[in-house]
Amino acid sequence: MQDGNATSAKRGIDWTLWAALLLPTLFWAGNFIVARAARGEVPPFALAFARWGIAFLCLLPFAMAALRRDMPWYRAHWVKVLWVGIPGVTGFNTLVYLGLQYTTATNGMLLNSTIPVLILILGALFWGRKITLLQGIGLAISTLGVATVILHGEPGRLLRLEFSRGDLIIFVAMICWAIYTLGLTMIPPAINRLGLLTVHSAITLVLLLPFLAWEIASGRVPSFSPGAIAAMAYVGIVPSVLATLLYMKGVSLAGPARVGQFIHLLPVYGAILSMIFLGEALHLYHAVGFALILAGIVLARKAA
Repeated sequence: MQDGNATSAKRGIDWTLWAALLLPTLFWAGNFIVARAARGEVPPFALAFARWGIAFLCLLPFAMAALRRDMPWYRAHWVKVLWVGIPGVTGFNTLVYLGLQYTTATNGMLLNSTIPVLILILGALFWGRKITLLQGIGLAISTLGVATVILHGEPGRLLRLEFSRGDLIIFVAMICWAIYTLGLTMIPPAINRLGLLTVHSAITLVLLLPFLAWEIASGRVPSFSPGAIAAMAYVGIVPSVLATLLYMKGVSLAGPARVGQFIHLLPVYGAILSMIFLGEALHLYHAVGFALILAGIVLARKAA
C-alpha cells in the first residue's frame, strides 16, 4: 500500500514538474501574439499597467494569508525583493511591449531564444554556476532548432534580419528575465510564491504610474473596444498569473538552467498558435526545428 502511495506521489510530482516546464512558454507565446496584435489599440505602458493591475486584483484575495505570514521577511529583505522583481516583473514585460511597437514578432522570438544562453552565461559569471559539456551541447542543439523554426529552414534569412531599436529593447528585456530567473534562487522556498508575485505586482504598478501618465499625456490613450479589453484580460491573467507562478515552481523544482532550456519552445508554440488563430500553415522546417529543440532539452535534462 505504501509503495502504491509513493508511486502516486512520484507521478504527481512529475506532472507538476512537466506542467511547470511546458505551460509557461505556451502562455507567453500567446502573450507575444496578443501584444503585437493589440499594439494599435493599447500602447505599451497602458498594456503593462493593465496586465499587472488585473494580476494584482486576481492574486490579492488568495495571497493575503501568505503576505501576513511572510511580511517580516519582506521587510527584512526588501532590497532583495526589489532586486529580483524590478528586472523580471516590471522591466521584462514592459520592455517587451515597448519593443514590439518597433520590431516584428519574428525578431522578438529570435531574441527570446537567447534567454537560456543568458541564464547560463550570467549564472557562470555572477552566480558561480558551472556549464557542463552536455548542457552546452544541449543548448547548441536547441538553439539550432529555434533557428530552424524562425529562419524557415533557410539560413540565408539570418543575413537579411534588420535589428532595429525594438530589437535592442527586447534584448535588454531578455537580460532582465535571465536575471529574474537566477534571482529567484535567492528567495527562500518557504516564501509563498503567490505572495511574492503579488508584492512584485504592486511594486510594478507604482513604478509604471509615471510612465503611464507620460504616455497618456503624449496622446497615446488606450482603447476600450471588446478586442482591447480581451487583450488586457488575457495578459493580466494567463501569462502574468498562471505562467509566472508555474515558472517560479519550475525554478524551485528543476533549477534555472534546466527551466531556461524550455524557453526554446516559445517559437514552436508561436507557430502552432499562428496556425490556429491566424490561419498560417505549418511546414517541414517546423517539424525539424521542434525535433531539434526537444532533443536539446532532453540532453540538457540529463546533464542537470
